[in-house]
Amino acid sequence: MTRLVVHPASAPLTGSVSVPSDKSIGHRALLFSALCEGTSRISSFSRGEDNLATMACLRALGVLIDEKGPHDLVVHGVGLHGLTRPTGELDCGNSGTTMRLLAGVLAAQPFGSVLTGDASLSGRPMLRIAKPLRARGGTVEGRPHPKREGDLTAPLSVGPLAKGRALTGLTYESPVSSAQVKSAVLLSGLFADGPTYFNEPTVSRDHTERLLLALGAPLETTGSVVRLDPSGWSGVMPAQDIDIPGDLSAAAFLLVAAQLVPESRVSVRAVGVNPTRTGILEIARDMGAGLAIEPSGERAGEPLATLHAWYAPLRGARAGGEVVARAIDEVPIVCALAARASGTTTLTDAEELRVKESDRLAVMAKVLHAFGVACEERPDGLVIEGREGPLEGGAEVESRGDHRIAMTAAVLALAARAPSVVHDVDCIGTSFPKFVATLRGLGARVDVVS
Repeated sequence: MTRLVVHPASAPLTGSVSVPSDKSIGHRALLFSALCEGTSRISSFSRGEDNLATMACLRALGVLIDEKGPHDLVVHGVGLHGLTRPTGELDCGNSGTTMRLLAGVLAAQPFGSVLTGDASLSGRPMLRIAKPLRARGGTVEGRPHPKREGDLTAPLSVGPLAKGRALTGLTYESPVSSAQVKSAVLLSGLFADGPTYFNEPTVSRDHTERLLLALGAPLETTGSVVRLDPSGWSGVMPAQDIDIPGDLSAAAFLLVAAQLVPESRVSVRAVGVNPTRTGILEIARDMGAGLAIEPSGERAGEPLATLHAWYAPLRGARAGGEVVARAIDEVPIVCALAARASGTTTLTDAEELRVKESDRLAVMAKVLHAFGVACEERPDGLVIEGREGPLEGGAEVESRGDHRIAMTAAVLALAARAPSVVHDVDCIGTSFPKFVATLRGLGARVDVVS
């Protein structure tokens, strides 16, 4: 099992770098290209393990995908009704996005499929997608969740839809704000014989809506309500070329690293700054972070920018509600900011983190304690007391197989007084395969030990 030995930063982090393309958009670009009519080209595709899982599943469903370079794909779309029965189980790896979005499509197919995943994914809640898909006539079955009574988890058996049947229209009030749930419902709505109305407590990331609109799907949004009405629609989505922007979630680790190491200045190029994803930037600014956004056009209907970060004194802040919903994947690295901020930082409305790749609230509390940072765990968040001076050195951190925990611990270790060890870091490959190389390029000293 691979581990990182991260040495305290002895000099500022400096440089201008790129990050992998946005994996959330990458999943959707692949999936929608497969459902289009004709040949689509995807540029700047991330080869993180999560995106590769989606590609492998689509190939198993009969979609031809040519790799024209390390980050360029040609997808030969089969249309809404051209997927074929897989010969075996569809392995989603660690990717909840792959499993949940595919379930929305497969619920409408005339054949059955089985979606599997690794141990982490096989512990994540899936009733949240099964319930709305069942409500419109789909079949989704799983095994009882070992820790959440009444819930279910992978492996999931999805479909088949009976011959001559179609999924029905649906009005659904989601109890959670989740782009994965919303996307599964909207994808199933493409095959339905009536309109789909989806409402969530606050607006989750809207990459699915943006791509559907670009492809001419009959979709409308009003606040947190999305309406998809296929009546009178041809059911044909034309092929498109999609150039994926850089992943803000990946960039966040580098931007925060610059805040923790004195005199650092780091720029990250060509990053997507979709407003449903920029909660991390707003929280960082509220904490006094040195941060500037330089707009640089659009890619795939998504706003693009170069992000500049520099060391600045940080102060504690409160964050909750919709801003946390727009920063839900970045909350672990927000904890690293809080560890170095003067005063108290309070994070609320983050209970969704308890059902990610790990229970990120519980695990981050342990990580912070390992670095000598006082932290109180609450049901929906954390209260963190910032620490002046170097963090405790010699920390030993278990990632629990969670890529965001592993990378957050590595960034915290840059501000420690002695080398720290982060165990079980192979998971970083799911989203940021070149994370260590990028940190080294900025001046950090990180050893990889097998």
